[in-house]
Parts: sequence; C-alpha cells; structure tokens
Amino acid sequence: AMAQREVKQAFVSNLNGTSLGEVALGSFLAPVCLILRAFILVLYYQAKGTLPLPLPLTSHLLLDFSVLVIPLVLSCTLLSSILLQVIVCLTLMSACVFCYIYRTSFLSSVVWPQKIVNLLQSHVQFQQVPFVTLFRVFVNVKTAISILAVDFSVFPRRYAKTETYGTGVMDFGVGAFIFANALVSPEARRRSVSGSKMSHITKQILSVWPLVALGMARLVSIKMTGYHEHVTEYGIHWNFFFTLAIVRVLASVLLVVLPAGQLWLFALLISGLYQFALETSELKTFLMHNKDREKDFVHANKEGIFSIAGYVAIYLTGVQIGLYVMQPRSQVKDCLKMLFILFLGSLLLYAALFICQTLVEPVSRRSANLPFVIWSVAQSLFFMSCLGLADMVILFSKGACCCRFLPSSMNFEEKKLTPLAYKKKGEIERLCLIQAVSRNQLLFFLLANLMTGVTNSVVNTLSCSNLFSVCVLLLYMFVNCLVIYVLHISGITVKFW
Repeated sequence: AMAQREVKQAFVSNLNGTSLGEVALGSFLAPVCLILRAFILVLYYQAKGTLPLPLPLTSHLLLDFSVLVIPLVLSCTLLSSILLQVIVCLTLMSACVFCYIYRTSFLSSVVWPQKIVNLLQSHVQFQQVPFVTLFRVFVNVKTAISILAVDFSVFPRRYAKTETYGTGVMDFGVGAFIFANALVSPEARRRSVSGSKMSHITKQILSVWPLVALGMARLVSIKMTGYHEHVTEYGIHWNFFFTLAIVRVLASVLLVVLPAGQLWLFALLISGLYQFALETSELKTFLMHNKDREKDFVHANKEGIFSIAGYVAIYLTGVQIGLYVMQPRSQVKDCLKMLFILFLGSLLLYAALFICQTLVEPVSRRSANLPFVIWSVAQSLFFMSCLGLADMVILFSKGACCCRFLPSSMNFEEKKLTPLAYKKKGEIERLCLIQAVSRNQLLFFLLANLMTGVTNSVVNTLSCSNLFSVCVLLLYMFVNCLVIYVLHISGITVKFW
C-alpha cells in the first residue's frame, strides 16, 4: 500500500503543463455543448405532441448528461489529442440542427435583418446573474471531472497541476474556483454592511466555519487512510478548503475599507508587491527549493500560506468583475456591450501576461505569482465571454422560434405569462441539470471529493485500461449528477450554515 501511494504521488508530480492556447481552446467546448443542448430541446418540445417521450425527469437528465457532461469527460481523456476537431464537430452538429429549426419554426413574416434589429432593441429580464451561473457551474463540473481523472493514465499529464512553473488545465481550475466564488460574494451583489464594520467582519469569520471544518475533515481522513497527496500543492497540513476560508475572510476585511470602484488597482498592488518580494528576497528560493518540511508549521505548509496573497488578488478582481456584470441592464444591446468589454479585458490581460512571462517569470500556481493572477483572471474572462456568447445565441433562438422557454440566463420581457406558459417555463427550469448543480454547488464539490476518495480506494487507477478508465469516470460523474438532480427536483437545498 505504501509503495502504491508513492507511485501515485510520483504520477501527479513534476509536471510542466500545456500551452496557453490549448487551455483557451477548451473554453469553447462547454458553450458549444450549451448551444447544441438548447437546439435539441427545441426539437424535443416540438416533437412532444407526436413522439412518445416517456419519463420526462429521466429523459431530461440523460439529455443534459449526454450533451453537457460526456463531451467534457471525453475531451480530457480519449479525445484530448483532437480537441479542436471535437469542437468543430459539435459546432457543425449545432449548425445542422439550427438549419432544421430555421426551416420549420422561424417566423417568416418578418425580414431576417429587421428581425435582428428588433431583437437588439428588445428588453430582457434575467433569471440569474448573466453568464455567472453558467461559469460557476462549469468550473465546478470540470473540477469534479479533473480531480478523479488525474489519477488515471488516460488523463493527459499536461492537463494536471504543474510542479513549479507552467499552465495546466487544473492550475486554471484553482484560480477559476476562487474567481467564481468572488463573482457571487455579498460585496459583488452590492449587499450593504449591516451594523458596525467590526460586527460584519466577525460575521464573515464565523461564516467560513464549514470550510474550516471540511478542511480539517479532509486533513484527518487523508492522514488516517494514507491517501496519496501532492505535498508541493499546498503543504503537509494545508488544503484548498483552508485557502478558500482564509481568502474569504481576508478579502472581506479588505472590502470593508477599500473603495469598490478601484478593487482591481488594489489587486494589482497586492500581487505586484508579492511578486516584488519573490524577486528581491529569498522567498522564491524558500518556496521552490527548500525541502525542509520538519522545521515548523510555515516550512511544512509554505505553498498554502504564501499563495494566499495571489488568491486574495484574484478574489478582489472577481468582486470587481461581479460588480460590473451585475449592473442592471434592460436591452440586448447592453448585454452585448458587456460581453465585448469582458472579451476586450481578457485580450488586454493576455497581452500583460505575455509581457510578464517575458520580463519577470512564467506562471506558477505553486507560488500564485503575478503571472498566475493575470492568467487566472484573463482566462476566466475569456471563458465567461464564450459562455455569454452561447447564452446570447440561445436568446436569439428563443426570440425567433416558437420555443421561448429554453434554459438561459436571460429571457425576453413578457408582459404576462399565461398559466400554461408559466407552468412550462417552471418545468424546464426544474428539469435542468445546470440549475441542479447551481442550487447545491458546495455539496456537488464535496460529493465529488468524497466519490474520488472512494473510487481510488476501490480501483487501482494506474493499472486501468483507457476504455475502463473512461467508463469509471462516466459512472462517477453520473452518480454525482444523479444525486444533485434528485435533490433539485425534490426542491431540497443543502445549506451548511
């Protein structure tokens, strides 16, 4: 057992990541899957009167799992070497379904250019915060896939977390998870501070107890079971739950005193000063090369402790972006403008990243340096832009065809829904896997972690064939999705505080 643990540790260690381009390319997969799912749902509801479609609860879950989850699993396993071809094929499939819908359903009484003008000027109402729910759900789903997939040889080593420098897909997942939490923080939602600032800070400290408890539970379970761990990720006693808790508390303290409009400046200042410390002191050598873990708590958990500076910078930037995307917008053209600004911000940050990597040092998740902060935000904005564009395509499809109730962040403003239309709208939202994961995000993440541990204890992941590995991953993801889906249709929200 000890030998197997060491082999598994070696399997996820000393890796160098992939290119920035491949990580960015992966951002197109989930949006294309969303569009394809929307068009299939149009056909589904068109055919409902003529085709026998029994068990709607099951059929919706199977559709969402097949179109939204299976492509994500296959793209990071068996099909990872042909990712571009996979995206192109799914895009062509979406185009074919769209053409069929266009021929059978789109209103022909209005000229197409005039229809676009009408849609741009239309008023919209938001179901959730635009694009943010999709971003958070897909970051969670991709994280759930990766934390188990990384233990199988079918998962490309270039996607796993890097040892010192590099840009692995899982490296981005860590930054994106922090960013996603910041987008929906109370500060980003403009919730006013009740009571004194001190009482607000105390309330924030108390609110992270579930994360601290989960971190302690993970630490104890790993030490007791002898489960393999990659020490250079966070340290000997540290884990991601502790990082989440401390970042949340520190950011809450800073957000009480910092002006909301200049958060990105303070994020730049924090990450810039941290980078300056890395360059001008012995800190970088200590983090990257000091092997003495026995000296004290700081030596044992140096990565987890010092990387907090970078994660706080990502969190503050996420709050700033959240404040921007949650501004009230009533017209489609305003939403398109927001999308363009997010995309432009991503491009500017990528340009800054190129300069940083050339003049300073490469991206390092291990130290959460300035290039890592810039890359995490740039890639998050790019992924959000892609998801937003997909949502806009779905919105336009809803405006031009007979099916107005496709799941999306936005709907065209309805003066008054008929009882039948309201019932149909509620039914689709109730049967949506994205809504299910969104409802219980932390539970989904916890369940994925628990199932990963169980799977590793039952299956010798390194000796599995590629096909068997993918079958295990699909079964694991289906169980996760099924549990969260059943809770959702039962109207159960699991709160830990």
